[in-house]
Amino acid sequence: MNYLEFEKPLAEIEGKAEELRAMARANEEMDVEAEASALDAKADAMLAELYGGLTRWRKCQVARHPDRPHCKDYIDALFTEYTPLAGDRNFADDHAVMGGMARFNDRPVVVIGHEKGNDTTSRIERNFGMARPEGYRKAIRLMDLADRFNLPVVTLVDTPGAYPGKGAEERGQSEAIARSTQKCLTIGVPLVSVIVGEGGSGGAVAFATANRLAMLEHSIYSVISPEGCASILWKDAEKMREAAEALRLTAQDLLELGVTDLVIPEPVGGAHRHRETVMASVGESIHAMLEELGQMDRAALVADRRKKYLELGSTGLAA
Repeated sequence: MNYLEFEKPLAEIEGKAEELRAMARANEEMDVEAEASALDAKADAMLAELYGGLTRWRKCQVARHPDRPHCKDYIDALFTEYTPLAGDRNFADDHAVMGGMARFNDRPVVVIGHEKGNDTTSRIERNFGMARPEGYRKAIRLMDLADRFNLPVVTLVDTPGAYPGKGAEERGQSEAIARSTQKCLTIGVPLVSVIVGEGGSGGAVAFATANRLAMLEHSIYSVISPEGCASILWKDAEKMREAAEALRLTAQDLLELGVTDLVIPEPVGGAHRHRETVMASVGESIHAMLEELGQMDRAALVADRRKKYLELGSTGLAA
């Protein structure tokens, strides 16, 4: 398991428990279970304490944990008959964005998401979840397809932001993000979005401009990363903790502000420790959101989405 910086004391205790059990496996005459169980209990108490009072910066770290389930994991767990669509019919296929037609609870849908990868090779291939213009144009193709065949759209957001490289800018990154956001607002089918890790800037907005937006308990959603904000405001990226507090980027903050509609609880220790449980909870939330929107006609869905974003920011301002 990968441990975050603030989890190092926990890593030491869990490591000792595992070391004792490894010694017992090597020598069957050793009886260490009582001592190992005591260490387990101590680790459980420490884990509950650590995750019971996470600061905003620590939530950022949890949201970025490399072992959290990513888009491909959710698609494999929750969707069947997934048929991917590739390319933007203009330049290339962007592997940071994956999507296609699938069945969700035996209901035909279109699913789109950012994929970060789960090891060095796949993270490089997926560009760490940072989409280029062709990724957003692929998403537009998929949303057009969903609109044409009256299929609900499910988006899974997990990106530090759109890729800011020279080539991406030359190929119209800002225009592609804007058109993807516009497409979200105009399709006449249910659109639900879940932020499963990071929701970074316009790169996330281009998928998350939905009728209903849910966030995992330890996910984040912000106009800029804490490090980027600190670099601009204080000329010092090390002030990211102060920036995270100022940005109010946690799921709880955004529920209070009316940006997100639902916070999906995570078990103690976060999604990376309980992957199957969290993926099942996300599936239940997607089902509930689609059921809520299922009775609306096309005009009502577009009007509902428009109303949601025109009113954004009108709640929670006094806080």
